[in-house]
Amino acid sequence: MRLPREDGTLHDHHPRADPVRHHPGPPPRSRAVLAAAHVVADPNRTAAGTPAALDWDATLAFRRHLWSHGLGVAEAMDTAQRGMGLDWPTAAELIGRSAAEARAVGGRIVCGAGTDQLTAPARDLAEVVAAYEEQLAVVEDSGAQPVLMASRALAALARGPEDYAQVYGHLLRQSARPAVLHWLGPMFDPALTGYWGSADLGAATETFLDLVAAHPGKVDGVKVSFLDAGHEVALRRRLPDGVRCYTGDDFHYPELIDGDDHGSSHALLGVFDPLAPLAAEGVRRLDTGDHEGFRALLDPTVELARHLFRDPTRYYKTGVVLLAWLAGHQSHFTMVGGLQSARSLPHLARAYQLADGLGLFPDPGLARSRMASLLSVFGVSQ
Repeated sequence: MRLPREDGTLHDHHPRADPVRHHPGPPPRSRAVLAAAHVVADPNRTAAGTPAALDWDATLAFRRHLWSHGLGVAEAMDTAQRGMGLDWPTAAELIGRSAAEARAVGGRIVCGAGTDQLTAPARDLAEVVAAYEEQLAVVEDSGAQPVLMASRALAALARGPEDYAQVYGHLLRQSARPAVLHWLGPMFDPALTGYWGSADLGAATETFLDLVAAHPGKVDGVKVSFLDAGHEVALRRRLPDGVRCYTGDDFHYPELIDGDDHGSSHALLGVFDPLAPLAAEGVRRLDTGDHEGFRALLDPTVELARHLFRDPTRYYKTGVVLLAWLAGHQSHFTMVGGLQSARSLPHLARAYQLADGLGLFPDPGLARSRMASLLSVFGVSQ
């Protein structure tokens, strides 16, 4: 195949001929592993600036694919385009439908609760709390475990750490199940700059840890997405006993999940959407103490992950959905809000090349044919 480079030139890629077989299996035992799942748009009803229209059959089928490989599903998170096209009414329906599917197959599911139904700036903290409570009720009524997502509305309104402590403290006290706290870095969402009341990462971390310590038994774990392994390890070592650290670091996940003499991270990762079969097989190797085998499987995937999550990081979803289409999990490359246009053709071509090299496509011939059709739309003939 002739694939475009960023400099405008073309180069030859020789696609893999035979697939690499990854078989379904039970959930890993040594780590909790969740994939933040993307949504499949309905290509016949999708338009920028309109409420999200999903292909429900394909969206739910992808979640069954994740569960079949033993991974848990992190639903209605940023990978599902929360705050980037997926409106709250559709997210609420997604939570209900996915939680029902999880019960049917016995799969683990956690779901994001935030404040994105607020389409205008919040007037006060009470309005932020009410929005969180509305979404938390939907998650809890579905039977899923809640993930308290970072709130743009709270970030815009809060005057300091005490406002975060007030809002999150109220939510944790009333949550029926221990929640996961989600700290999303500004590289994923610039509107969250200065979260926890300070632009200084050290000061914000102290506020975050104080909140966790102040609510024993109410926090299942924390998910940190900063693409900063050193920060995550330091935070992980200071968490109270029984509180998990779920890595959200799509750059350093092999070393963080593998761990060190002081512990290891669990996982809640968007990159495990396309990497699900490899990720599950790798962590099952950790179950047997085979750290070298785990790294042998996961280390080679980091180049693809770093490519998908390159700056501007928030557009990583485009590459994730491309790979789902190429792998045959959906029939088209259309995203909610037209986000398939957020990355350049050379970026998408490189994602295909790296994924093909890893053996991520169950049918390499189908992936090649679909990639060739995309290239032809842009005038790159084969």
